[in-house]
Amino acid sequence: MARIAIIGGHGKVALHLERLLADAGHETTALIRNLGHADDVRAAGGTPVVADVEQLDVAELAGLLRGHDAVVWSAGAGGGDPDRTYAVDRDAAIVSMDAAQQAGVRRYVMVSYFGAGPEHGVPEDNSFFPYAEAKAAADAHLRTTGLDWTILGPGALTTDPATGSIDTGVAAAGGRVSRADVAAVVAAVLDRPATVHRTIEFNNGRTPIGDALDRAENS
Repeated sequence: MARIAIIGGHGKVALHLERLLADAGHETTALIRNLGHADDVRAAGGTPVVADVEQLDVAELAGLLRGHDAVVWSAGAGGGDPDRTYAVDRDAAIVSMDAAQQAGVRRYVMVSYFGAGPEHGVPEDNSFFPYAEAKAAADAHLRTTGLDWTILGPGALTTDPATGSIDTGVAAAGGRVSRADVAAVVAAVLDRPATVHRTIEFNNGRTPIGDALDRAENS
């Protein structure tokens, strides 16, 4: 059994992930901003902890992460306010990485997006630009840390049922993926040391998740 801390623990991907991890016998701590979301987390098999990561410093967040085996970043500002997008998707994410290191939690999985990076190509006048910039900065910082990181880049998210199948890399560009399958990929990479220090972009496809990850690990 592992102890997994999920930051952004009431998100749609996170709730799917909590169910999968609970079914596999793992213990999950779900960091949430709103006490009103606690029952949903418990119903999914997680343990809710009310903590606004936008307001916590490194030492405070490290105190919450200490004793866990892995951290999953699945939080997001949700768009709309550029300042808050930078505060959550960049600044708080970076704080969480530094906190994980301070807490001695080496395994860290970042849920990013397909195409993230400094060459994201989003124009400055596009409402998506702050998010693209924030994720590029957060992912870049993660790669400089001493953490055992994996960056996951799903494409456009859907609410479709899980398929259990994805395609990775260039073959998956421009596609879509269900949140349930994103959660399944997160759960899978947590158990795969060979995905450490890898960026895996994916969408729904024809390859069972395990086989697709095998190919990504060996590419």
